[in-house]
Amino acid sequence: MEQLPAQMTVIGISKPGGPEVLIPETRAVPKPGPGEILVKVAAAGVNRPDISQRSGSYPPPPGASDLPGLEISGEVVALGEGVSKHKLGDRVMSLVAGGGYAQYCIAPDAQAMTVPDGFSMIEAGATAETLMTVWHNVFERGGLQPGETLLIHGGSSGIGTMAIQLAKALGSRVIVTVGSQAKADACLKLGADHAINYKAEDFVARVKAITSGAGVELILDMVGGEYVEKNFDCAAVDGRIVQIAVLNGPKATINAAKIMVKRLHYTGSTLRPRSLADKAAMVKAIEANVLPLLRSGQVKPLMDSNFPLEHAADAHRRMETSEHIGKIVLVV
Repeated sequence: MEQLPAQMTVIGISKPGGPEVLIPETRAVPKPGPGEILVKVAAAGVNRPDISQRSGSYPPPPGASDLPGLEISGEVVALGEGVSKHKLGDRVMSLVAGGGYAQYCIAPDAQAMTVPDGFSMIEAGATAETLMTVWHNVFERGGLQPGETLLIHGGSSGIGTMAIQLAKALGSRVIVTVGSQAKADACLKLGADHAINYKAEDFVARVKAITSGAGVELILDMVGGEYVEKNFDCAAVDGRIVQIAVLNGPKATINAAKIMVKRLHYTGSTLRPRSLADKAAMVKAIEANVLPLLRSGQVKPLMDSNFPLEHAADAHRRMETSEHIGKIVLVV
């Protein structure tokens, strides 16, 4: 640790509020504990939970950094006791429970992954959180199988664009809902079979037409609200619905009889509060099943824009317009 600076620049949240409350601060460089690595951050992904934390509605879990930022890429510069997976100088990308908006960030050794050859550090900074969210919710929790059809709401988001690529690479059909023709075009270019502009047409009717009335086997929903009931109508018999966010609100009025008649499975999850053991198990599965697709270039994060760390407020403003297509990243 002697060769590292004592202080670093971070982006703190001065008080709950809009993007303007994201303020550069100076803090001590953290020291890794047992099983942890210290990463000199090259890039940090910007995600919807960061906005929720900034506004005061998504506090960090106990023991986590109070700084926003759930995924990073960078170089390992210090090792905690018992670290065996990575060594000094390794290029890594990792999900973190917080603290990513900083020049240095602690990451659990077991959660960090080697940056694939051919990936820039900016692309790597946009990968870990999205990859783990998609892998766990679409393939582990949702059980998507080759030949099945996946409906993705928010298809042009960072999660949506990664889900399109992974589902197609692993042999499934993909339908997405988006809010503009530009977003539809981007999703089709990534491999989506159908892109529905929900502002221009009834996505339930369109999904039924595309599937000849059968519905889809799996739905990945980050919208919630009135979409919950509509998802029941889009789902096939024995269909699965996985809720990963509630951008339109956490409450919905539903007809529970539809769940019984179609024998639907409705589940959901969030990553941040999951145990280190859970996250490490996800990483192991991703390293075995997904990283080869990244190394071959078959799957890559779709990049929207990047901003200097000190301009984190502008990055949040970009995300809140919902005009972005793909990932927004802070560059350190």
